[in-house]
This record gives sequence, C-alpha cells and structure tokens, in this order.
Amino acid sequence: MADARPNVLLIHGHDTGRYLGCYGVDVGTPNIDALAADGAVFDRHFASAPQCSPSRGSLMTGRMPHVNGLMGLAHGNWELHDDERILPHYLGDAGYETHLFGLQHITQDTDRLEYDHVHSEGNLYPGVSPAVHQANRARNVASVVASYLDADAYTDPFFASIGFFECHRVEEENGRFGFDAGYYDADDPDDVRPLPYLPDRRGIRHDLGEMRGMIVAIDEAIGTILEALVSAGIEDETLVIVTTEHGIAFPRAKGTCYDAGIEAALVMRYPGVVDGGERYDELVSNVDVLPTILELAGVDVPDGLAGRSFAALVADEYGTYDERDRIFAEMTWHDTYNPIRAIRTGRYKYVRRFWPLPTVYLPADVFASESGREVREAVATPARQYEELYDLRDAPQEDDNVVYEPRYRDVRLDLSERLHEWMVATDDPLLDGPVVPGDYEEIQSWPHR
Repeated sequence: MADARPNVLLIHGHDTGRYLGCYGVDVGTPNIDALAADGAVFDRHFASAPQCSPSRGSLMTGRMPHVNGLMGLAHGNWELHDDERILPHYLGDAGYETHLFGLQHITQDTDRLEYDHVHSEGNLYPGVSPAVHQANRARNVASVVASYLDADAYTDPFFASIGFFECHRVEEENGRFGFDAGYYDADDPDDVRPLPYLPDRRGIRHDLGEMRGMIVAIDEAIGTILEALVSAGIEDETLVIVTTEHGIAFPRAKGTCYDAGIEAALVMRYPGVVDGGERYDELVSNVDVLPTILELAGVDVPDGLAGRSFAALVADEYGTYDERDRIFAEMTWHDTYNPIRAIRTGRYKYVRRFWPLPTVYLPADVFASESGREVREAVATPARQYEELYDLRDAPQEDDNVVYEPRYRDVRLDLSERLHEWMVATDDPLLDGPVVPGDYEEIQSWPHR
C-alpha cells in the first residue's frame, strides 16, 4: 500500500462524455492526454444517469439516484436524502481537509455538503446564463485552485472537488442553445468529424465546432492545475482524477440511456501506486469512484454502496479485482418526466421505459439547439417502444432494436429479469407507480378553497 495518504483532486466537467483526444476524438486535449499517458484510462466507464445532478449524486455517494433521492435536477426541487453521506464527509471524518472549487450541483444548500472551505460562488445552478456562471468557467476555477496551491495554505492530506461549467449549453439571443462561441474559439464545422450515431448535417457540425472551444478551455484549465501541483511539489503524492458526468448535449446522447448518453471519461493518476500508461476495458460505473478513492486513501469503505472499488484493478497491491458483468443506468425526472431503467453487459443493452414519450427524448437545451433542429421532427413525434434490446457487437450505435426477434428471446428474458430483480433489491419507487415531482408538496398546497 501507499506509505502516506494521497491528496485527492476530483476534477469534473459538464456534458462532456468522452469527447477527448485520449478517447480517440479529433480534438486537441494535450494536458488530459498527457495525464492519461502517465496514468490509467477507463474505456468503458459509464454514469448512473444521463443527466447532471443524478449522475453527480452517484459520483459523490456511491449510490444510485433512486436510492440516494436525487432523481432529478438539484435546482428542480430534488435533494439527496437527509441522511445521505458524500465523499467529503467520509474523507473529512478520516482527517482530510476538504475543499470545493467551482460547480457542484447536487444540492441548493452548499452548507449541507460540509466542506471545510468553499472557494467559489455561484455553484448551485449550472443553468444557461453565461453572466451568472462566470465564476464556474474552467479558466477561472483553475486560477483559484492554482492560487490556493501556490499560497501553500492547505493542510495535508486534502481533498478538492473541482467543477467546471463547460460543456453546458447556454441560451443565445435567438432563443437557441449553443456553446457560447462569443467566449470560446469555435472550430470550423468543415473540419469536424461527424458523430457516428447522428446524421452528418450542417447544424450538428456547427454545434460540434462550438463545443470544441469549451473542450479546449477544460484542457487548458487542467493544465493550469497540473502545473500548480508541480510548483507546489506535491505531484507525486496526489491522486488526480478527471471525469465527466454523462454524454455530450446532443440528440441520442444527453438525456438518454444509450451509450452516448451514459458514457463518461475517467482518467486517474497516482504516481507509484496506479500503474501508468494503462487502458482498461472492464465495465466501470461512476458509483465505483467513491469506494475506489476511499480505498486508495486508506479509508474504510462503508456498507450499503452500489459501487465497488476498482483499486485492485489499477494496482496489484490491493488484491484481486471483482470484475463487473453488468452496470445499471436510470433516469426519472429532468425537465419532464422520463422514467427509464437500463442494464448493460459487455455485449448487450436492455432498456425499459415506463412512460409514453417520443422515440428519443430531447432535453430542453438539446431540443432548442441547431443539432436538435436537425433531427427533432424525426425523433420527437413517433411513440417509443417500452422495451429495447441492442446487441452492441452488431449494432454499437444502438440503432437496431432486436427485442422482439426470436433468436434474442432468451437474452431479453434474462436481462429483463435481472433488471427487475435489481429494482426490487434497491426498492425502486417506479415499481409502485409514477414518481411524483420534487415540488409535489408545493403543488398540493394550492389554495383552492
């Protein structure tokens, strides 16, 4: 085991998926790529949910959204259960000094997170207004982190949650949602590689070109933080994790349980402990990140988590890794009721829907984007099927639903049963019927007499 407890930097961004150079995308992310070359990259890391607060809640609790209570957006009257414990609680109890830099978006009450130090303002609602969220821009958050490290004011060991606003869409003057090209340098749409799961259309290329400016901003910010670690002389004793919450804000990605919606980057470096230059193809969920951090930090992993530590996967000294054969994902509320539960194995994806909606749900910011305009007539009208099954070997883009094909009958029944057993074991409220919205009490308090 490591001789001393590491400092821990958990760096996370919005709506970024795996749209990074180290995942084979044609975008310049030299700082993240260098971190990946020195550390570990997880090629099949998935989020518990294809949306912000529920996914972040799982990252910070090691538990699924319908278990920890955060089944919708934190600014939409959803909250973690009162007794829910999060990563800074566990590390704080173990003697870590805990810090919050930038965005968090798992509660509207930052005080309940109990960080020792909160360094940035405006971290309650990621929203859409560029002016409101200036403090959470990657460049500004990284500057605060670097200044703090340069000041040598921290106490070892410390934990820092570092959240960036990028790559969240913002509302433009024309009412559409883009990536704030006036603030970031956009790429020429003609130079952008199309997405494999969407048609190659001008509006989609336009949005990708804009988003890439935000990707570059994230990478530069991470470079600033990594340089500050070197200057502070603590690079070798710091566990750095770069992750993302869910897929990019494009149709068939954010807001869906297709792989493009729940895929998330995960890169980690801990010199001398985590094997450097390795890529892992094992299934990993973001509920696994918390127990892994705790084990690497020498902190007991609590019972009752959905996650399992993968410390033994990245470092032989931690024993034998208990590999996953499945991961689960879910969605309940976003800007509308969209209840979905999904199970993914190495080869198959089974999706169960619980409410009549169009074939592909488009979150409001995606619907009102150039990309959304290109496809919404095709996907926003037909009624969805309640069951979907994809053979990811033959249809990696999940565009061939084989749920009713006779040769997949046994697979369908097996995955459907396993998904139901998981819902029963975790006391999923969907089993009792529709889940009321987070502001249900306010609705019920209508003064009708």
